[in-house]
Formats: sequence, C-alpha cells, structure tokens
Amino acid sequence: MDYTDLNKAGPKNNFPLLRTDQLVDSTSGNQLLSFMEAYSGYNQIMMHEDDKAKTSFIIERGTYCYKVMPFGLKNAEATYQRLVNKIFKEQIGKTMEIYVDDMLVKTLERADYIKNLAEAFSLLRKYNMKLNPRKCTFGVSSGRFLGYLVT
Repeated sequence: MDYTDLNKAGPKNNFPLLRTDQLVDSTSGNQLLSFMEAYSGYNQIMMHEDDKAKTSFIIERGTYCYKVMPFGLKNAEATYQRLVNKIFKEQIGKTMEIYVDDMLVKTLERADYIKNLAEAFSLLRKYNMKLNPRKCTFGVSSGRFLGYLVT
C-alpha cells in the first residue's frame, strides 16, 4: 500500500526515539542478556475505529480496511515506541532496553536473570504481545542489538 497522501495529510508524531548508541552503551557490564523481537510488531496494534477508513483499499472483491496498524504509516514507529514505553515503563533503563520492536532483557547478577525475564514475559502476556521465536536468543553473554555486538 502507498500511504504517501495519507502521510502528507496527517500531523507528524514527534515522540522521541532513543539514540541507539545510548541503548547499546547501557548493556555493558551485564552478565546475561536476552534478545527478543516482536512478531510483526506494528500489526499487533489495533487501529482506532475512527482511523480504519483512512487505510481502506479497493480490490475486485470489495473495499477493505486495516484492523491493525499497517506498515508504511509515518507515525507507526513512534506509536509503537510510545506503546512499548508505556507497557515496560518500570523495566526500561533497569532490566530492559527497547527500540521499537527490538527488546533486550539485561541482568547484572545471574541470580536475577529468571526474575527479570519473567517480568518481561508477564507483561508480554498481559498485553498479548507476540515474539518472533526465530529472532530471540536467551541467556547469553553477548549478541547483536540494533546492529551492534554487545557484551
């Protein structure tokens, strides 16, 4: 879908995204890390009823609209970041770092690893968020986060 005209018509959501270098730096010194990615993250956000018609499209069988936030909307990234910041507000900066759909659970002490991971999973379940198992790695001392090798 080409949302160029819709993106031009609507106001820009200026919700700030964190700098990737700051997020990467915050992972140093942790004993265990878990790297997770949301499964089709944007598609896990329900569209507001008033906005569904704005995403409508016509095919030979009729007119359809998205029930979930599609890719291509200029405010999708900011909307998703705002949502995960709200959901994980107690964990971000302490036991988690999140950049849009990339999540990292970090643990300074091995003894806290299961507790930190359980908190993240509890919130994922509570808000019905799905992870992409092919892009998740658990309980490692290093890995790639936002394109950087973190240890």
